[in-house]
Amino acid sequence: MLTAPTYRTVEGAYLDLLRVACDSPEFNIAARGNDAREVIGVSFRLPNPRQRLPYLAARKANPVFQFAEALWYLAGRRDLEMIGYYAPSMRSSSKDGVTLGGSAYGHTLFNPPAVGDAWSPFERVLELLRTEADSKRGYLPVFSAAELTVADNPDMACLAGLHLFVRDGRLHMVCHMRANDLDCGLLSDVFSFTMIQEYAAIQLGLELGHYTHTIGSAHVNECNVDRVRRVLNEAELRRAPHSFPFPAMSVTTGPDTIRRLLEHEALLRTNTVKYSADEIARLNLDAYWQQAVLLFEVYRQIRHDESDAVGRDVLDCLHPGLRWLCENKWEACAGAEGAK
Repeated sequence: MLTAPTYRTVEGAYLDLLRVACDSPEFNIAARGNDAREVIGVSFRLPNPRQRLPYLAARKANPVFQFAEALWYLAGRRDLEMIGYYAPSMRSSSKDGVTLGGSAYGHTLFNPPAVGDAWSPFERVLELLRTEADSKRGYLPVFSAAELTVADNPDMACLAGLHLFVRDGRLHMVCHMRANDLDCGLLSDVFSFTMIQEYAAIQLGLELGHYTHTIGSAHVNECNVDRVRRVLNEAELRRAPHSFPFPAMSVTTGPDTIRRLLEHEALLRTNTVKYSADEIARLNLDAYWQQAVLLFEVYRQIRHDESDAVGRDVLDCLHPGLRWLCENKWEACAGAEGAK
């Protein structure tokens, strides 16, 4: 049987792809002046897409941004006001300084494509999958040929599309990437797309199936090779990988959940409110999504408070894997224990 290589967590796939691209590249390219090592046409599968986070100290993955980006997609947004707060570097990809283009995947997926159309592509595909057993047509295109006509386009979609399949009571998904920066983009993409898959499964009342990620151009930029080597060395030297099984998304999650979450996110982003862990526990959100608000409060404290340490009450309520990532990402989190 010919299927994509299977990994227990995204971390294993990430490390293997980095090794191949760095040590055995097929090509050395310089697209738009960016020197990179490239492998063409690779894929991998995650039987459990919830294992979407890596736990590597040298990589310093940012769970705050990952949750923010996934919610930004699910809300169908394209504004820089929100996503630029968590990733200022994304501002350079905007032509007008206000919105993003091709990389605002959620805007394409979750909004009606034309004036007068009441349904988004996402809603149409879900309706198809509800009514047509074993359908092969549940494809959500994102990349548009029209993007090729813009010569100075700074933000062409890397995501070609998402393909949803209902089989044996589970929702499986295949992601097709035009290109993936293995060091900078892969982890965030897998996180967001598997969140979209899990969200879709809930709307359909199905169990979560496997996730397959396919890439046309899998590459590592030369300017990041030293950092990649540090990540690979860490993985080589450690005794065993960290393991933090992540819980399932709550089955009550729907559009209203996303709306309420982003109301709290906006209040924290603008430093309009400050939440204690007890206050977050009393919000009109279930325990799963309270984790996202805890992360946004962590980041609010890092960005806006004068204290050198994040409140221990907030950190202690985070899922152990999220807490580990925060403590490895920011000194203010790692130093919170001694500051209390």
